[in-house]
Amino acid sequence: MLNEKFYSRMKELLGDKYEDFSAALERPGVKGVRVNNTKISTADFCAAASFGLKPLSYVENGFIPDRQSEIGQTPEHHAGMIYAQDPGAMATVSALDVQEGWWVLDTCAAPGGKSTQLADKIGDSGFILSNEYVPKRAKILVSNFERLGMRNAMVISGDTRALSDMFCRAFDLVLTDAPCSGEGMLRKYTEAAEHWCEENVSLCAERQAEILNNVADLVKGGGYLLYSTCTYSIEENEQTVVSFLASHPDFRIVPVKEELKEVTSDGIMIPGAPSEIVETRRFYPHVSEGEGQYIALLKRDENIDNSQTILYKERVLPLSKQETEIVRRFITDNFSEKITPRFIKQGEYVAAVSHNCPIPAHSVFMPGVIFGEIVKNNFFPHHQMFSAYGKMMKNQLNLKKDDPRVQKYLRGEEIEASENVGSGWCAVCYEGVPIGGGKISQGRVKNHYPKGLRNK
Repeated sequence: MLNEKFYSRMKELLGDKYEDFSAALERPGVKGVRVNNTKISTADFCAAASFGLKPLSYVENGFIPDRQSEIGQTPEHHAGMIYAQDPGAMATVSALDVQEGWWVLDTCAAPGGKSTQLADKIGDSGFILSNEYVPKRAKILVSNFERLGMRNAMVISGDTRALSDMFCRAFDLVLTDAPCSGEGMLRKYTEAAEHWCEENVSLCAERQAEILNNVADLVKGGGYLLYSTCTYSIEENEQTVVSFLASHPDFRIVPVKEELKEVTSDGIMIPGAPSEIVETRRFYPHVSEGEGQYIALLKRDENIDNSQTILYKERVLPLSKQETEIVRRFITDNFSEKITPRFIKQGEYVAAVSHNCPIPAHSVFMPGVIFGEIVKNNFFPHHQMFSAYGKMMKNQLNLKKDDPRVQKYLRGEEIEASENVGSGWCAVCYEGVPIGGGKISQGRVKNHYPKGLRNK
């Protein structure tokens, strides 16, 4: 049951639109999916999908599927072809044209919807640093990068003050999807409704202001700061933006893309706000399908010094000569295409790093792609290696959507490989997209799909 104070605040906020908003909260929410173009084109996915899709006008690869339950059990999800994401949440990254090759920071990144959306847009020539303060949630972030086969990311866990001590003017785009009171998710999460109170709104606003202040100087000259929440309160949205601009005159509000304007409402004019505050966007469930979201796109002055400065030295363990030779031999034996990352040690594993950002000394959950591990002079590939590099392997077992072996593989069973796909390590693909790996021997694939990911 929602707090009556919340209703009265929303009535004051929405005026004659309140009844439409209230009626929308009584309707079931919808789930969206975003096609991961790192692994498959949108057109190819639409042709291969096992469920119907209604396109979103403001996200070029976003859809509402006609299947609204157990998306996570589908082969499309397992293969990293899609990310299940609320339509409103997808809207944030759609605020601007993210360019290939950009350096991007996601300051509050878990579970990874917006981070993976950004990683997809910047491509292999770009780099995304995804930070999550809560270590347990950082592990979820890693699992999503792994499933989607991203090669251009690093995942760390720290607070935003630590980030400001590591980088200066380093990023073309900084996304702060700030922790908030969650008013926009009250229909979706009943616990959010149960814990709502004005005191928490105020506490969240204080934290959001601190985060924005911490990350301001991480944005390069001419770069963007994208601020979002999943709440409706003016304190956490327009007021937070206005306060930030007052203390950071080198930033200004800029309009979002027209496609996003058409499905959102204007930001709310408040005392002391610049006229451009109406260019910030409010995503409401009575205006568009999806949950609540607030989006503000800010741009930093192009004339400030935008020379990138990284304020720490990399500390990694390189591979020994023997380890390097073992990895080289594995690649020669198993890859048909040349791969050129640098290889480092990450705990017990070997990681493949394709970006050029130095690896910090602490709190690194994923420096790049976890490639595998060396045991008794033999190399054993990691699931993330198959997901990220499987299309480059010599041996690929490609399963079609009507093939019964797909579900067997996802349950962890050994499957037949009657096709002439050689022997040894292979990428198991679904409709041409790597879903995992295995080892072929005598026409059968020993299943190496991780136990924690398998369907029951």
